[in-house]
Amino acid sequence: MASFSPKQLDVFISIARLGSVKAAADSLHLTQPAASMALAELEKQLSGPLFDRDKGRLYLNEKGRRLLPMAQEIIERMIEFGQRAEDQADVLTGEFRIGASNTVGNYRVGDLLSSFVLNNDRVTVYLNVANTDEIVRQIVDHSIDVACVEGAVHHEAIESVRWMDDSLCVCARPDHPLAGIANLQPSDFMDARWILRERGSATRAVSDVELDKLPQAKVVMELGQIEAIKQAVIAGLGIAFLPQVAVTHAVSSGRLALLPTPFLNLTRQLSIIYHRSRYQGRLMRSFLDSVKSSERQVF
Repeated sequence: MASFSPKQLDVFISIARLGSVKAAADSLHLTQPAASMALAELEKQLSGPLFDRDKGRLYLNEKGRRLLPMAQEIIERMIEFGQRAEDQADVLTGEFRIGASNTVGNYRVGDLLSSFVLNNDRVTVYLNVANTDEIVRQIVDHSIDVACVEGAVHHEAIESVRWMDDSLCVCARPDHPLAGIANLQPSDFMDARWILRERGSATRAVSDVELDKLPQAKVVMELGQIEAIKQAVIAGLGIAFLPQVAVTHAVSSGRLALLPTPFLNLTRQLSIIYHRSRYQGRLMRSFLDSVKSSERQVF
């Protein structure tokens, strides 16, 4: 029967998340040789490697992917065991890694995190902001614990739960010709110059669907950040789909104009996602409960 230590499991989990022995050693305050030895001993006891090695980086192999959630559960249960033994069952400690797509990370972070962070001051929260495709990849490979993204995610390894609704809008500079039309029709968008998010973002996915309802789009720019698109529209370079929450101040200050488009469906849901095999320990359950309590409709 294999016998392994918490240190070996910590090293395994950290390498899976960070992709290298050196990075894992640094995060655990170990020397690199000590981390390498811990991994080697664990792999020996488990009768085979847990990682594939490619160009200096370590990637979980099939065996590693199968065992990682169990290793995470063992470590979390050990922490919970110690807290209960010390009568600190109500105190949450540790690290929690959260992913967020750009709209959520830049404009909804208060809604997402405030309750959890304010009530758990001994938990260190790491937030990673990226486009939806990248966040999904990080959930699948267990680099992060949980995430919030725009839209529902359909992946066999991922559980997706609706959080709240969010809206996009079509924006232009106030002196744009379309801003002067009282009752816009799809045909009015003929020859419009569009600035879009990059492919792989949820905003781009919605944009592509809705652009099919308009005359053939002329895409003049693709940008990876919402703020960059907003500034490009303010500069008069084109029109864009933008999250309504991102343009409130620019509209109220007269730098942007909203183009009414009732013929487009620009409401989308924000979803909480996590790996189906992820152990739902006290940290995870507490976060999910805090998010559920903050659920509301946003328009």
